Amino acid sequence: MKLFTMILLSVFLSKSCTSQTKNDLKTAVLEYTANTRGFYQKITIENQMVTISKDRSGNDKPVATKISEKDWKELVGYFESLNLDSLATLKAPTEKRFHDGAAIANLKVVYKDKTYETEAFDHGVPPTEIKKLVDKINTFAKKE
Repeated sequence: MKLFTMILLSVFLSKSCTSQTKNDLKTAVLEYTANTRGFYQKITIENQMVTISKDRSGNDKPVATKISEKDWKELVGYFESLNLDSLATLKAPTEKRFHDGAAIANLKVVYKDKTYETEAFDHGVPPTEIKKLVDKINTFAKKE
């Protein structure tokens, strides 16, 4: 009986430990912003819904759209592999934003009451560590 209890307890504890190491997109808010003097775009993803705003002043009322199951699963996969603590240290691969060659972009993640944010990077050319996630987020703006 003790052996059975130990095995059951071991399985239970190992399952709970592995689930804690993955980020949970259901409880996170992703916010991607890109802007220049004449362009503004803010894509917010929260609870399988996406809102896109193109008004810098916030006067527009963006409509939330449900993300398809296929797209959501893809986003979840990218988010689970993300190292949130390293977001602030990621280096931008290009610097066109310094001379108006590209919009200035930024990714912000609010997860478990903590905010993680990247340094600025060129819109369309994110750091390689977050490229798949950012590219997927930008596909929602193209569908609009």
